[in-house]
Amino acid sequence: MSKTRLFIARHGETEYNRKGMLQGRGINAPLNETGILQAKQLSGYLMNYESDFLVSSSLTRAEQTAGYYSSDTGLSLTKNADLDEMDFGDFEGAPFLDVMDEIKRLDTAWRSGEVEVKVPGGESPQEVFSRADEAVKNYLASREGETLVLIVHGRLIRILLSEWLGYGLENMHMIEHTNGSVNQIVCKKGNFEPVYLNKTEHLMILNGQSYE
Repeated sequence: MSKTRLFIARHGETEYNRKGMLQGRGINAPLNETGILQAKQLSGYLMNYESDFLVSSSLTRAEQTAGYYSSDTGLSLTKNADLDEMDFGDFEGAPFLDVMDEIKRLDTAWRSGEVEVKVPGGESPQEVFSRADEAVKNYLASREGETLVLIVHGRLIRILLSEWLGYGLENMHMIEHTNGSVNQIVCKKGNFEPVYLNKTEHLMILNGQSYE
């Protein structure tokens, strides 16, 4: 059985990211100027590899990020709503500091293993994993031995990688992510082996800030 290579990258920055506001499945913001630069740099890095398939979530920030790579390579872009960010329900669009106490209570529950606990009005980590894991594994099953690029979201990356790499959803906080970062995973016989995680070296210094 041949190995399948999976690049799973986070979209570029939006104004919600810049302002520290919660941005889940219910917020469909575009990339800001920094996010566009990050998307271009991500595409430039991924051009070092020959990829066979490109998929993003259905949300604008992921679709836009993937669009630069699609244009650079000629790969068609597939969009899949099952790869959308976690639904943060009642907290969508709120400044993180305004809902920090509620988020901390949820985080405590999740870290204790209660991963079926939902965000009020939104989803649980278990629900998000179930929909996204099924979507990715369907692609992996039909494209064995190929190189796949997924452009998705920070919390979704935490959820998927924590399970795939054996940390467990209760330890998803251990997975780091940065706008425009990329993870390379090798998949074989249902196992996921990391080549690297949260790679940011391709991101240049933007607006006086280092994104490494």
